[in-house]
Amino acid sequence: MSNEIEIGRGKRGRRAYALDDIAVVPERRTRDPEDVSITWQIDAFTFEMPVIGAPMDSVMSPDTAIALGQAGGMGVLNLEGLWTRYEDPNPVLEEIAAFEPSNYSPANTRRLQEIYSKPIQADLITERLAQIREAGVVVAGSLTPQHTQEYYETVLAAGVDMFVIRGTTVSAEHVSQNREPLDLKQFIYELDVPVIVGGAAGYTPALHLMRTGAAGVLAGFGGGASSTTRRALGIRVPMATAISDIAEARRDYMDESGGRYVHVIADGGVGTSGDIVKALAMGADAVMLGAALARAQEAPGRGWHWGGEAAHADMPRGDRTHVGTVGSLQDVLWGPSHHTNGTSNLMGALKRAMATSGYSDVKEFQKVEVLVAPTQDR
Repeated sequence: MSNEIEIGRGKRGRRAYALDDIAVVPERRTRDPEDVSITWQIDAFTFEMPVIGAPMDSVMSPDTAIALGQAGGMGVLNLEGLWTRYEDPNPVLEEIAAFEPSNYSPANTRRLQEIYSKPIQADLITERLAQIREAGVVVAGSLTPQHTQEYYETVLAAGVDMFVIRGTTVSAEHVSQNREPLDLKQFIYELDVPVIVGGAAGYTPALHLMRTGAAGVLAGFGGGASSTTRRALGIRVPMATAISDIAEARRDYMDESGGRYVHVIADGGVGTSGDIVKALAMGADAVMLGAALARAQEAPGRGWHWGGEAAHADMPRGDRTHVGTVGSLQDVLWGPSHHTNGTSNLMGALKRAMATSGYSDVKEFQKVEVLVAPTQDR
């Protein structure tokens, strides 16, 4: 049965669903939350929880990447951000936190563009990654496709364990008449480290990214709480549908490749514990968290959240958004919680949801029954 609807006489479109439109259905059996495992393994690395810290300056610094690694997740440092442009970015972070208190502000955007116009320094890339490595956690750094060819040798020489290529939309084949595009398949083939790449928001682009040899594909456009891509470009795919489509691409690619498994990582619009639960229920293996971790006391954003797109020189597509502070990183991830809105004890909530639904690990939980329960119908 098709879920296409007629928009007008000349156009039909497929109905798509956001995570808010989905509800998890408990099964007959329940479990004790202590018996539930939320460990996650990608390539040779095993983590205590399926959480990646988004490479956004309001979320990940070298210190918070280390703290997240020690808490059982993986932090990804933005290698085009403030930490690789400024020897000491703290005064700049203080300034951004002190901007006029408005989500939408051309003056704030103009100043962000000025701040991010400072050149990236290769020696700072090396220094920041070395700091994370010295702490004994998995070292992960992120570049956009536009800067990957320029800086990837520096990143590899610094000893990165996981390489992330992240953009609003990343394709396996980029066509340009003016510059030599990044050949993802050739690039990933020649690397000695696993690569996570995205975003992708549909079956076909995700399948093409899987064929490049990537270890993981980011589902979504990232920067959910702070992104204005929908308003600026008219581009949006609701996350529940995006994850489900890409999970189907993963299954078909396994058949095509003879069993090679590519991890699907939900990136964007996963701001609460309930969102995490539903993202995994739709087929994600892990989640990349931005706003959810920006609420931690240790977060560099000081209660504010923004992405790299907010400072784009020509077409900014994001706002500096106030997310507040709910507690320490430990409280946000593992509790105890004093909030009833799903902003703290994220992993405790995930384990409880899985236990209530009768599942003992994440791979099993991907099979849980879900209902479509649109918010307007509640």
